[in-house]
Amino acid sequence: MKFSTEIREKIAIVKSHVEKLDALHAPELKGELVQIAKEGTVHMVLDLSESRYCDSSGLSAVLIGNRLCRDAEGSFVLTGLQPSVEKLVQISQLDKVLKIVPTASEGFDLLVMEITESELGSENEEA
Repeated sequence: MKFSTEIREKIAIVKSHVEKLDALHAPELKGELVQIAKEGTVHMVLDLSESRYCDSSGLSAVLIGNRLCRDAEGSFVLTGLQPSVEKLVQISQLDKVLKIVPTASEGFDLLVMEITESELGSENEEA
């Protein structure tokens, strides 16, 4: 299994189990993210802690996940970046575009907080 998905509290946690997120594996990750979005989950955490390498096709898959969530008014968080992957993200200036936190559990907590704040905000608007 190259990617696994767990859905908890309206949040999909997608974990990469490939060492190299490259042209060989990126299409499968894209497919996984698109399927999650089609099923109605708009908040995602992508955990790349097991991926030591990422190329432009891997980054493209990450950006597709981000766009799917944003277009559905959800949120996307990238976690577990290894040093070489983090460097690529910084060089491509995606660290200014993506929400990035160290661990999947921190990403999950961040999204739970965002969802709660959003729900509280919409309740206050109705009052």
